[in-house]
Amino acid sequence: QVQLVESGGGLVQPGGSLRLSCAASGFTFSNYNMGWYRQAPGKQRELVAIITSGGTTNYADSVKGRFTISRDNAKNTVYLQMNSLKVEDTAVYSCNAARSLRTYWGKGTQVTVSS
Repeated sequence: QVQLVESGGGLVQPGGSLRLSCAASGFTFSNYNMGWYRQAPGKQRELVAIITSGGTTNYADSVKGRFTISRDNAKNTVYLQMNSLKVEDTAVYSCNAARSLRTYWGKGTQVTVSS
């Protein structure tokens, strides 16, 4: 059974940091591209960052220089280090695994940036 379980969300002040984790199971993690997406209230889901099976990364312009995606294939886990958080980063952050036509989603974790 495929599972993607996110953790690490919470409430943080502007300028603060959080580290999200997504633990994967039920598929060959190392073969999949892994991504973090987010959806704010009233907005469409958007790609935040992606890391390919080969380790290539790509980021949304809005988070470049502030967020870092990484993966640990030995632990079947993908991370999102978020620094210099802004109020507009508030959203539910979800983990995605994709390979060819297969895609899996986690349930998400809430990140709230507020003073």
